[in-house]
Amino acid sequence: QVQLVESGGGLVQAGGSLRLSCAASGSIFSMNGMGWYRQAPGKQRELVARFSSVGYTNYADSVKGRFTISRDNGKNTVYLQMNSLKPEDTGVYYCKWEQPLTKTSYWGQGTQVTVSS
Repeated sequence: QVQLVESGGGLVQAGGSLRLSCAASGSIFSMNGMGWYRQAPGKQRELVARFSSVGYTNYADSVKGRFTISRDNGKNTVYLQMNSLKPEDTGVYYCKWEQPLTKTSYWGQGTQVTVSS
């Protein structure tokens, strides 16, 4: 079993910053495949940033230059540093791990991020 627990969401004004954390536990053997997704009201869940199965980073065009994904392998934790936040960044942010070998996906419960204008 894999458990993912997100934290760090909240309410922030436009231009502000937040850092999200996702603590992973259970049968995690690699932080490759970890990523952040978000879902705004009435919209589909979308990729924000992730580590590929071989460790490369991918970002949505809308967050490039503003968001940074990082990880602490010793703590089994992945972070999302979000700077210059915009109202359109509002949504529920989910942590996901895609098992690099089986491609099975595991999701966290999500954390709300609200950016006010």
